[in-house]
Amino acid sequence: MQELKAIEFKNNKLYLIDQRKLPLIYKKFKCNNYMDVEFAIREMVVRGAPAIGAAAAYGVVLAAKEFVNKDKNSFIENMNQACSLLNKARPTAVNLMWAIKRMKEIITSNQDLNVEEMCIKLEKEADRILMDDIETNKAMAKHGNKVVPNEGTILTHCNTGALATAGYGTALGVIREAHYTGKNIFVYADETRPRLQGGRLTAWELRQENIPSKLIADSVAATLIRDKKIDVILVGADRIALNGDTANKIGTFMLSVVAKVYGIPFYIVAPTTTIDFDIETGEDIEIEERSSKEVTHIGETRIVPEDMNVYNPAFDVTPNENITGIITEKGIIQKPFKENILKLKK
Repeated sequence: MQELKAIEFKNNKLYLIDQRKLPLIYKKFKCNNYMDVEFAIREMVVRGAPAIGAAAAYGVVLAAKEFVNKDKNSFIENMNQACSLLNKARPTAVNLMWAIKRMKEIITSNQDLNVEEMCIKLEKEADRILMDDIETNKAMAKHGNKVVPNEGTILTHCNTGALATAGYGTALGVIREAHYTGKNIFVYADETRPRLQGGRLTAWELRQENIPSKLIADSVAATLIRDKKIDVILVGADRIALNGDTANKIGTFMLSVVAKVYGIPFYIVAPTTTIDFDIETGEDIEIEERSSKEVTHIGETRIVPEDMNVYNPAFDVTPNENITGIITEKGIIQKPFKENILKLKK
């Protein structure tokens, strides 16, 4: 299969696969400016922590191209405002903040250059972020493949594939690697309410690559785990605290609890850029709450009473004691997590 490009920058425009429309419609969303990128991140045209980070980096590039004709002081002031807006598009995924910080450092460290030269450096840095993520994912996949049995049944949650990253994927990248290396695997994919990323996106990617799989309702997972139908659980992450507590798509915590009860290995698959070295525990992670419409409607069809209140957190935090290991591009982080995570800090 040709490598899926969820993010592509060409002719000074950013093109994103519109993940709101998959799997029924395959369409690219064109970002002409950084405001379009902010919208795309906030409204989940693009989603998945690594993909959000890469898209945000190109959002900074588009801002630079918009302000290139201003004097240097005005350019820097406008760029700071654009970075601030992009940084707030979604509050939980740390890759967003990491990418914006990296782009801002290019501006800060190159103020001796003229505006045009700074713009060139910003685009090169965004390109580097994109390419580094692809290489990171492939390295993670090789490390993660070690925990997948040759005759293994895998459970995964949400979408962690090429659509959620610059390419290849995190947890789904490990699954892809196991399949490519000839392992006889079978995948159960949670549908992942309320936005159905598992049903709409993971199922689509699995079918694209003919990986043996079945889609299940989220509430089926516990029964499969209890009945010893699952060998390993692989999920992604949006932010990892120093102690290993991990924020991921809502429903991940619930899976980890059942896995712990029945002794099923539960792995997080995420690049080291998803580790937030500034927070000690999951209690410090801000959890995004999204629109009630995601729960009250499927598409444009209302499925609950008009006056029903809704609580719709986008993520939950899985405590480190429920996690077997954290698979990164630098290897598998084992317990004690804090001690071993700190070894990765540059």
